[in-house]
Amino acid sequence: MDWHEAGKKIYNARIKMGLTQEELAVIVGVTPASISYYESGKKRPTFEKIKKICLALNIDISEL
Repeated sequence: MDWHEAGKKIYNARIKMGLTQEELAVIVGVTPASISYYESGKKRPTFEKIKKICLALNIDISEL
């Protein structure tokens, strides 16, 4: 998985859902800085966090 591309997809899905990084962070159980790192590809979320992100953003893991 290309984490830079996955991060862009997370960002685009978050914007489409109308969520801020802070709101998504609360749902996922991480800091807003972590969401920023995930979106920029600087940090890789655990599989559990990926599942929570996808559930919150209504996307399938395979879309990343």
